[in-house]
Amino acid sequence: MQLPELQFVLASASIARRKLLTDAGISVYVCPSNFDEDQIQLADPAALVTALAKSKAEAVAPQFSNALVLGCDSVLAFQGKIYGKPETPDDAIARWHQMRGNIGELYTGHALIDTLRQQAVVRCRMTEVFFAQASDRQIEDYVATGEPLRCAGAFAIDGRGSVFIEKLNGCHTNVIGLSMPLLRQLIHELGYDITDFWSVAP
Repeated sequence: MQLPELQFVLASASIARRKLLTDAGISVYVCPSNFDEDQIQLADPAALVTALAKSKAEAVAPQFSNALVLGCDSVLAFQGKIYGKPETPDDAIARWHQMRGNIGELYTGHALIDTLRQQAVVRCRMTEVFFAQASDRQIEDYVATGEPLRCAGAFAIDGRGSVFIEKLNGCHTNVIGLSMPLLRQLIHELGYDITDFWSVAP
């Protein structure tokens, strides 16, 4: 279909999410929401990430009259607790001592707002993460890189943390912060096709 120059806007400063989109051929405009995540406190991880994703997209959407605005948020649920980014290196080390050899659930909320048609779709996807039995030294060395402090769940599967993930059960890009197959479905629900947003090859 012929689109009326519809923009694709990412309401996030996440470099990993932007890379997923650009690697998939989508020309994306980045507009961080700067939404205060502490405003939303929910005990259910799926409800939490969907509420946060929706709030982030809604914070950015009014700035665009002709765009699809995507908001996302991720947390790790482990042994009945919800974890975002660790606050300190000691916090990250303590988490890894608990997580190693165990299984966590990575939840990512997705909210896509069509500002042209004033429609929105919100979904959550969960992926099981099987953590390796990392040694104390490996955990300390990994945390020392600073990578775990920037990531929900204290690991980045698209970085150094990949060596400490044995396997996944579910969508792998969801663990990076954006389920690309789910995004395709959300775009379809709004009446478009994901290939409509492919940038023209140079």
